[in-house]
Amino acid sequence: MKWLQFLKPAESIDFHRTKSIIDQSGADDIVILDVRQPGEYSQSHIPGAVLIPLPELPDRLEEIDPEKPTLVY
Repeated sequence: MKWLQFLKPAESIDFHRTKSIIDQSGADDIVILDVRQPGEYSQSHIPGAVLIPLPELPDRLEEIDPEKPTLVY
């Protein structure tokens, strides 16, 4: 695991930049990570997003491809 990535500040981006990144990237080229609760995810989510609720994230990091850019919401 690349622990150094967790020591860098995360960049916040707005909706328009996020949409642009998703539109320009192929579905297989990025990870869209939804860290909300399952009920929130079932109400609405970005197509293709992976649901890993924030409290579960430390135990499920292996599900995220470290070689791909990750958008988290």
